[in-house]
Parts: sequence; C-alpha cells; structure tokens
Amino acid sequence: MTEHFSFNKMVDDESLRSRSYVFKDRIHAGELLAEKLWKHKGENAIVLAIPAGGVPVGYRIAVKLQLPLDLIVVRKLPIPYNPEAGFGALTTDGTIVLNEPEVEELGLTKEEIDMYASERMREIKERIRKFRGDRPFPDLKEKVAIIVDDGLASGYTMTAAILSVRKHGPKRIVVAVPTAHLGALQKISPYTDEIICLNIRSGFLFAVADAYLNWYDLEDSEVIDYLRKAWR
Repeated sequence: MTEHFSFNKMVDDESLRSRSYVFKDRIHAGELLAEKLWKHKGENAIVLAIPAGGVPVGYRIAVKLQLPLDLIVVRKLPIPYNPEAGFGALTTDGTIVLNEPEVEELGLTKEEIDMYASERMREIKERIRKFRGDRPFPDLKEKVAIIVDDGLASGYTMTAAILSVRKHGPKRIVVAVPTAHLGALQKISPYTDEIICLNIRSGFLFAVADAYLNWYDLEDSEVIDYLRKAWR
C-alpha cells in the first residue's frame, strides 16, 4: 500500500521519501533546503535556527538566500529516568507544549511538570547567554520567519518554537527541515503557514540521524563559530 505523504502547505522531495542516509551532513541538507526556499531570497525574511543541530542547516540556508540568521532556543522536557526521551518542550518565553498522553501515562503532576520546566529554563537562559550574549531577539513584525532544525521526530520541539515565534507578529511562518517523521509534520501543520521537508519517513522506528551519512552531536563551540560567521 502506498502511503499518503502530501498534505496542505507541504513541500517535499518525492525522490527522497522513505529513504535513509540521503544527506552527506547538515551543511549538505541546508544546501538542498535552500533550493526549495529560493522564492524567499532577498525577501523580508529571517532564518531562525534551533540549536544545536539546526544551526549549521540554518547557516547554509541563510548564506545561500542572503538572509539574516538568528536563534530560537527550545529545550526538550526530559522523561524522568530516561532523559533521552521527552514529554514536551519549553521555549525562552516559557511557552510549553506537552505530550498529554505521555504525561498521563507517566502520572506527572503539575508540580512535577513545573519543576522540570524550571530546571530546563535555567538551561535555556544559560544557552542564550552563551550563544547570544547581550544580542537582543530580532524584530519579527511583518517578516517571514523561517524556523529551521536538522529534523523532527515527535514535533513537540518545533510546535513550541512555532507558538513562541508567533507571539512576535511575523507575517508568515515557514518550517524548513531536512527530514521528519510523517506524524510530526501532521502535528505541526495546523500551526504554520508552510512546511518544507525533503525526506519524509514513517513507521514505528524513526531517528533523525538515519537521514545523515555524517551525524554527530554539535559542540557549543561549533554553534558559536557559525553564529560569529553569520553575525560578523
């Protein structure tokens, strides 16, 4: 049976559907995404990358389209005793998106959620200080905000980023990611104006890393290097 990958506001690459290891690295993925975003070149637009993995992707898009690059910092809310998994996401301004079925299954109380969110907020503030210093968040009014990450597994992190960015009054919000699970794209679709995703996959087992030949966790120093090059 052929799966239905297309839905409203979605742009993908049919030749890359359901395939693994289609990008050399994050820079290569950014190059290919920039081609799909070409109509935004020279437009009143800005690229907002989610650190860490979204930064090299966003950097390459910004360079190719001659657009400014900035950050939207989002952190996963970790499941107790399993920090690699999450039950939601939190942004700089306190926007929280919860995986309600997961929260119910874990039996988390409001007090526990607030505690985990408070811990994550301290991390967010530290990352902002490290990456941005005193640099203010950009004015997004009447701009096209292109939110970029290196991939979407559940969609909760991107949903939180979209809702946070929406508060700043952009004209349109475009989500651009190299790879994503179909379910994550369906989750974020109601909140955004356009989605660009080159490599859509589905199925029970999904890992963002499986789209890349060269995958590794970025060090903070690498994120800072990309930002320095973009901001100089």
